[in-house]
Amino acid sequence: MSLSQAFREKSFDDLPGWDEDDHLAAFAAFRRSAFHILAKPYRSGGLGVDFNAFTEAYAAARTVSPTDRREARAFFERHFIPAHIAAESGGAGLVTGFYEPVVDASPVRTERFTVPLLSRPADLVDIDDGNRPVGMDPYLAFGRATPDGPVEYFDRGEIDRGALAGKDLAGKGLEIAWLADKVNAFFIHVQGSARLTMTDGRLCRVTYVAKSGQRFTGPGKILGELGEIPLEAVTMQSVRAWFKAHPQRIDEILWRNRSYIFFREISVGEAAVDDPELGPIAAAKVPLTPGRSVAVDRLLHTFGTPFYIDGPSLTAFDNKPFRRLMIAQDTGSAITGPARGDLFTGTGDAAGEIAGVVRNPADFYALIPRRLVPGAGR
Repeated sequence: MSLSQAFREKSFDDLPGWDEDDHLAAFAAFRRSAFHILAKPYRSGGLGVDFNAFTEAYAAARTVSPTDRREARAFFERHFIPAHIAAESGGAGLVTGFYEPVVDASPVRTERFTVPLLSRPADLVDIDDGNRPVGMDPYLAFGRATPDGPVEYFDRGEIDRGALAGKDLAGKGLEIAWLADKVNAFFIHVQGSARLTMTDGRLCRVTYVAKSGQRFTGPGKILGELGEIPLEAVTMQSVRAWFKAHPQRIDEILWRNRSYIFFREISVGEAAVDDPELGPIAAAKVPLTPGRSVAVDRLLHTFGTPFYIDGPSLTAFDNKPFRRLMIAQDTGSAITGPARGDLFTGTGDAAGEIAGVVRNPADFYALIPRRLVPGAGR
């Protein structure tokens, strides 16, 4: 696999604000991936950044312990070369934000708590080219097992209307927890994880385990196309406000997003490695680091790749232009393209306020292992 021509080699001097960043915080996130890959390597992305090229950097990250930003910066400069990667349009890329909600929940259905978060159904099967029926949408990575072979799985509207309450699945205990608000449940689906404050006193986490497989269609896009919210004014906050003002239309809008997410329950300790400041374990199988983990297009990029992201118009994090070294440690169905990232902002309402307004152009610089860059040297 050769390195894609989409990458344009740069120097670290070309990265705006590189000298001012906190490379030590980025190193801590990178080091978590360095230990994880001992158990299971990451898959190489389609743009040619071979996972095996990270071997030397990962080995070094497991043995060194930088004590300050200067040493951490030297680590990245020693092992990598920056390369600009443009969006498919040829212009700047795009960043959005995601976070881990904290919501009240009940272990059983009650008069107040009526909206379930579901675990993976027994009849949900992975689909690939080896078992995909003729005529099935090639996008679908999941399907429903039937005696006649796999078919498309039930979508959001069908599941909300009781498709999983049939006799073939009755008594399987798919409900992990029950929420009081359908919109809160939907945004947990969008974020892919949540901390649940249970009515029995427990604190637990849920995280993505599978999905029904259909394409994601955001409610903001739907409401914009319907003329309900100007597209330029679409944020998580504006969408929530619209739902609050139009409760009778919630199902109408949400069911137009056919994708449905299933979860698994994990202990807070398992998810955060006993550090409550860290986020949930995501697609790269390491806990996310607020402000340092980024979700990317997994088909194109290799998990663990450092990305320096320059978004001068984004100031929601700390009231200054966003220029940070991030580590690719998650993905999402809405995150597609070479210069597309979803920034993990943290846990709770404050993190949600930041995540909800992030939608900014940004330049992406992938840090490529030196062995992949001809003539890069040491």
